[in-house]
Amino acid sequence: MRRSLLASAAITAAVAAGAVLIPAVSQAAGPGAAKSRTLVFQVVFSPHTIIAANNVRPKHLPFALGDENIFHDQLFSKGHHAGDELGSCVIVSLPPDPVLANCSLVIRLPAGNIVGQVPISPGPAPKDIAVTGGTGIYRAIGGDGTLVEFGNGKGRLTLRVVALAPRGSQS
Repeated sequence: MRRSLLASAAITAAVAAGAVLIPAVSQAAGPGAAKSRTLVFQVVFSPHTIIAANNVRPKHLPFALGDENIFHDQLFSKGHHAGDELGSCVIVSLPPDPVLANCSLVIRLPAGNIVGQVPISPGPAPKDIAVTGGTGIYRAIGGDGTLVEFGNGKGRLTLRVVALAPRGSQS
């Protein structure tokens, strides 16, 4: 279970780091319409690092409430390094309830950063990511994403980003 929670946390972080850029597609016609883009990355997950933040340790588990899993995953697009994603997941629920962690991540790409949040629980189910903002060409974005873990230290991160503010010469 520890391996699954850690792998899930690392995968979720990696999801935000994908790098295949599909051309922008307008969601609506006309000036000022929101533009969306889909970014897809192959993820290579980093080894799991757990930081013990809680001195009260459950005897039957390798982690406790408040412990953190930190990660620094590598992102690739078409076989080339495209960026990285880094972050941390705080463990917020333990058995007998389902194990659950609250993760924040930063995806670093050449044109700017993308930030997100994701709840993580053990298992192979895709992890849903909320894209909450960014820098550079990703400033004033929102959207969502999905992180899929393949189980071999690799995965796929798909981000659907939407420009939340009109750009250009409009006043």
